[in-house]
Amino acid sequence: MGLLERLSSEDEEADSQIAHEVLERLEEEARRHISPTRVIFASVAVILLLAATLFVAATLFVLTWVVPYDRVSVDVVYRQGGPGHIVLVELDNDGSRTIEDIDLQVRFIDSDGIEVSRSSFLRDNLPAHSSVSGDDMELLIDGASVWENYTIEVLLYYDSYSGQRSERWTHDVGEWTMEIFADKSQYRFL
Repeated sequence: MGLLERLSSEDEEADSQIAHEVLERLEEEARRHISPTRVIFASVAVILLLAATLFVAATLFVLTWVVPYDRVSVDVVYRQGGPGHIVLVELDNDGSRTIEDIDLQVRFIDSDGIEVSRSSFLRDNLPAHSSVSGDDMELLIDGASVWENYTIEVLLYYDSYSGQRSERWTHDVGEWTMEIFADKSQYRFL
């Protein structure tokens, strides 16, 4: 065995001895601070946190899929350009039950309160968790000035399990060439 090998083996033994002493000190300190009672309490706390998380998840599942509720939303996209204005509308039945006798009206009103154009959409029913959009729900306004401000008024009438409902939303438009709005009704359970 050469001189370098002897030095490296002596260094390794010294390092090993120091590491062993450090581990013994850590073990002694850990025994002072960690007791079986603390381990049990920590385990119980983790189990309670997991149980609470599962409870919240189960509650959200029940509210979303088991308890019947009504909620309707309307998405509106407004665009303006050289030839005029376009208003696109999508009706979403976010509830867990079918809505019926749907009457959706979109009015385009100028700054003086005069109705420039109107679109009306009628439908017998809309199943739960579904939506409808299309050409019947578009409002095209030709020739109106793109330099003025306007108001889009959305009127929605429908029948749900808890009776006849109506919603009204208004949006001021005209400052931007494109604006997007998401209107939602309140949750109505049972």
